[in-house]
Amino acid sequence: MRIPILFEDNHLLVITKPVNIPVQKDNTRDVDLQSLLKQDIKIRYDKPGDVYLGLVHRLDRPVGGIMVFAKTSKAASRLSDVIRRQTMDRKYLAIVRGTPPRKKGVLEHYLYKDQRKNKVYTVPSTHKEGKKAILEYEVIEQNGDLSLLAVRILTGRSHQIRVQLSEVGCPLFGDQKYGQSLNKPGQQIALWANSLAFTHPTKKDMVEFFSFPPKEYPWDLWGYLKNQRTR
Repeated sequence: MRIPILFEDNHLLVITKPVNIPVQKDNTRDVDLQSLLKQDIKIRYDKPGDVYLGLVHRLDRPVGGIMVFAKTSKAASRLSDVIRRQTMDRKYLAIVRGTPPRKKGVLEHYLYKDQRKNKVYTVPSTHKEGKKAILEYEVIEQNGDLSLLAVRILTGRSHQIRVQLSEVGCPLFGDQKYGQSLNKPGQQIALWANSLAFTHPTKKDMVEFFSFPPKEYPWDLWGYLKNQRTR
């Protein structure tokens, strides 16, 4: 499997995650992204023994797009702190069914994850296991009953974008878990991690990286994406 490398130095590895691959080993025992990247580093640099590659954030299995891994424990610790302080800027592109209530807005919910079902639910703020989830969105374009959104997450909750947009009546295109009534079996979920910006863990300067979804349906419907790719 070819995994595009967007940037690499002694401390960071920034890649584009393919869709439908788990980020790390899970109980499916399917090949996972972290293991593939470790093996690739081992071969390219002829490294003996086990290769260190720290996982500091995640993307859901069906979601593609930009991810950063830490190649040293120092980088992993500092990147984890950046995420904990919510100073890593993470933006996504999402295609949803329908249109959100306003062109631009902030969604705030409390979410609870049922680990057994691997499903997330919105709950009251008083729920003892509920965690606050906040995201910002902006409608970029509309095409029939679909809308292209730019989404910025302010908290990193499991399935956050999928659940919160579904809660306001705009489930993601292709999402079988949170938009089953509107999506057909076999459709690919239309959520893409588009950009990452953060302070480099050792150089201390701001770095920013971009990744764009494939030129295929439904991503090929939007003039915005065609313009962005040619910039």
